[in-house]
Amino acid sequence: MKEKVLRPVSGFWVIALIAICIGGGVYGAVQEYITVPIILFVLASVLCTSISVVQPNKSVVVTFFGQYVGTIVHSGLWAVIPFSIRKTVSLRVRNFNSVKLKVNDVEGNPIEIAAVIVFKVINSAKALFDVDKYMAFVEIQSETALRHVASKYPYDNFNESGMSLRANADEIAKELATELQERLSLSGVEVIEARLTHLAYSTEIASTMLQRQQASAILSARQIIVEGAVGMVDMAIRQLKDSGVVELDEERKAAMINNLMVAIVSERGASPVINAGSLY
Repeated sequence: MKEKVLRPVSGFWVIALIAICIGGGVYGAVQEYITVPIILFVLASVLCTSISVVQPNKSVVVTFFGQYVGTIVHSGLWAVIPFSIRKTVSLRVRNFNSVKLKVNDVEGNPIEIAAVIVFKVINSAKALFDVDKYMAFVEIQSETALRHVASKYPYDNFNESGMSLRANADEIAKELATELQERLSLSGVEVIEARLTHLAYSTEIASTMLQRQQASAILSARQIIVEGAVGMVDMAIRQLKDSGVVELDEERKAAMINNLMVAIVSERGASPVINAGSLY
């Protein structure tokens, strides 16, 4: 459906013409004329049906006996074809908050997800004639697109490569907006923004997945601590060797490395032990 912008007549001129007809009819009735007052009153009544008021950021779609005439996109007082049907469509920006949907991610884990869709109508003719109740169409297509996007990615990668719903929220939002625009272009709707408002594991697996996330975080932290400890031990041994403070054979070096690693990696404070004797 291609929208046609209608350029109607100013309604103030038609109101003035209606006032003239009514005044002439009253004058004719006073002068006891019969035909002229009736014609003038009928003409004034017909002209009254052509008056239409368009509010700011709204449009009026005009149809005449089932034929699409055009769309009034400018606000003001206008006059169109008498006895035509006029339907108002809001062009203002609106939000749609989806309900919490329970879907399975790409790994089959049940998750809860919800999104907010910011949109507006840019083609009033499509919104009225190409779909039935475009607001319901937007709601259903938004939930369908959200389900489709959520099923393409895992909730979390757990240190694996690739996108995930939790770690790549901006990329997921862009993909959701793009898919929504493709689905809603039929209804003359423009998607301004799409954002996830809720993302969580479903209640039946939430506790298990929380333990998995905690274990993954602990392993990552341990890896960083061990890497740092190895670097510190290597630096300490090299500095002792370069300064010539002490000569360490392989067995003494192993003992020193063991003591330093325990002191650095241990979660508790190290208790120093003074060795007054020999290592051998």
